[in-house]
Amino acid sequence: MPANGSCRGRKRHTTRQEGAASMSEFLDRMKTAAKADRKKIVLPEGEDPRTIAAARQIVDEGIADLVILSDPAKIDVPGVTVIDPRTSEKHDEYAAAFAELRKKKGVTLPEAMEQMNDATYFGTMMVKMGDADGLVSGACHSTANTLRPALQILKTAPGTKLVSAFFIMCTDKAEFGENGTLLFADCGLNINPTADELSEIAIASAGSWKKYMSSEPKVAMLSFSTMGSAKGDVPTKVQEATALAHEKAPELAVDGDLQLDAALVPSVAELKAPGSTVAGHANVLVFPDLEAGNIGYKLVQRFAGAEAYGPVLQGIAKPVNDLSRGCSAEDIVGVVAITAVQAQMAE
Repeated sequence: MPANGSCRGRKRHTTRQEGAASMSEFLDRMKTAAKADRKKIVLPEGEDPRTIAAARQIVDEGIADLVILSDPAKIDVPGVTVIDPRTSEKHDEYAAAFAELRKKKGVTLPEAMEQMNDATYFGTMMVKMGDADGLVSGACHSTANTLRPALQILKTAPGTKLVSAFFIMCTDKAEFGENGTLLFADCGLNINPTADELSEIAIASAGSWKKYMSSEPKVAMLSFSTMGSAKGDVPTKVQEATALAHEKAPELAVDGDLQLDAALVPSVAELKAPGSTVAGHANVLVFPDLEAGNIGYKLVQRFAGAEAYGPVLQGIAKPVNDLSRGCSAEDIVGVVAITAVQAQMAE
């Protein structure tokens, strides 16, 4: 990964067209990295037109080797392997392996045989068995339908207490984050995390920032309060989460509770949080709950025209990533590139 992992170059752009081109630098960087060591990525949603459009682009650009799970008679994308889980030669092998994995939960072989007819379960078993490097789903399925097979089959990564999700947000506002790049968490998975869970999200997100952006994370724990300026359950939870993050990872720059303007704007930070090493310079924003995070990323995406890459899952043993059901074909291309880079990192 390049040393400067931001979405923008150092030059400040003055037009929307120039800014949009600059924002795409993050995606270009992911694509370049993916092309350098191509990985095999599974797309279980072959019935979705966005999957097919994305697959054509991925093949044309050489981003990854693709497997689409669907009826081969219905898919015509040169350069893509199409597998029907129901008739695959691997079906029974995967079913037997799944039954063994889940036998303590009472799963029988006949039940496993039926489960392998489900494209997401079959695709996740492909990753488990080493027949693919990662999976991207969610364009027409819920997060639960993507995450459940991953947790049942792949489990969590060693040392992981909590699986969470983040977005890389690329804006044309160079003064925020790292030249307009920020990481938002958790915007897609954990509804109302406890203080301990919030601290885990902060630590995992700091690690993800460092991996993808190759620079030091500065983590702001967000609230409607700054340094105890307001009382309530949410500020208290965020303050406790910050203290726990300091205990667990004292080397990280984590601060809170911080209001959004105090986290991002130096002049506001000087007034509200003087002496903070994070306030005014945050590049990782940890939201107090899913409601705030989901609304926050969509506001930035829609009102500011930001590029939103994710939700990217952190904490799964092998790369599996979710898509927003409102995603575009281009969004799928971006998440496939990120998933391929995750697979490279895992090696």
